[in-house]
Amino acid sequence: MPVLIAEKAHATYARLLADHAPEVQVLSSGDPAELQRMAVDADIWLGQPDLLANLLRSGALPSWMQSTWAGITPLLRDGLPRSYRLTRAVGVFGQVMAEYMLTYMLSHEREVLSRLLSQVERRWDERPGRSLEGRRVLIVGCGEIGQQVAQYLAPFGVILHGVANSARAQAPFAEVAGLDALPRLVAQADYVLNLLPDTPATQDIFDAALLRQFNPEALLINAGRGAAIVDADLVEALRQGHLAGAVIDVCRQEPLPPKHPFWTAWGLLLTGHSAAPTSPPALVRLFVENLRAYQNGEPLRGEVDFQRGY
Repeated sequence: MPVLIAEKAHATYARLLADHAPEVQVLSSGDPAELQRMAVDADIWLGQPDLLANLLRSGALPSWMQSTWAGITPLLRDGLPRSYRLTRAVGVFGQVMAEYMLTYMLSHEREVLSRLLSQVERRWDERPGRSLEGRRVLIVGCGEIGQQVAQYLAPFGVILHGVANSARAQAPFAEVAGLDALPRLVAQADYVLNLLPDTPATQDIFDAALLRQFNPEALLINAGRGAAIVDADLVEALRQGHLAGAVIDVCRQEPLPPKHPFWTAWGLLLTGHSAAPTSPPALVRLFVENLRAYQNGEPLRGEVDFQRGY
């Protein structure tokens, strides 16, 4: 069974797949033209959505495609076919995303950047450190990654609230509310962690009106999608003190243009879409698991509903 790999790290994926499923015929290349020629001979594709979308534009079409990203936005562009099965990366980002969130939450509590400034100024900084215990954390987007992040944060004694498409009871959250509850919940939160997918319903959610509702001591961390935030509104909200700061991992345009206001915005830290890199070994394990299920006519993990966009 031929499997096409369209990935920048295609050689790594090919080696891992050969180890885990030696019966699979691997087709891969770093040459886009050669990939297009190979695509017509493969019924199953594995790779990153931007490269896979280019193959779809060439006219080739798989029966099943496994994305190496959690987000699949490039594959949802207008004009691209949707008459195939698509699975996204699930079960591989929870811990690394939680580590990312904890890095900047703890840095905020311990005022790491201002202490570094104190050191540069040779000023002894004996302010007592603060703790995450009792802090109110709002996770906006309680899907698979959001749930795992919550599980990792819970032992720190934080009070967890969540936002999803609809309200539901879900441990370890004290409350999971619908999107309409965002203004109420951001006003109460010390940390707002955005993990929403990119859908028409989630674009521009963090606009001027919502940002004005924030707790002025809150830190916003966006590792979901850049389109969730109205960039100019966030810059202005930070300037006016509606929130204490923002850590931005994902932007509407990447790399960020040199003249974009995020570069110089007060209280804003950019992390360059580094929050949760894909682990090739974990992704290949997921792919092989799904491959067995696909061959046996069983449900696939992470299968995308094209109507919902995730």
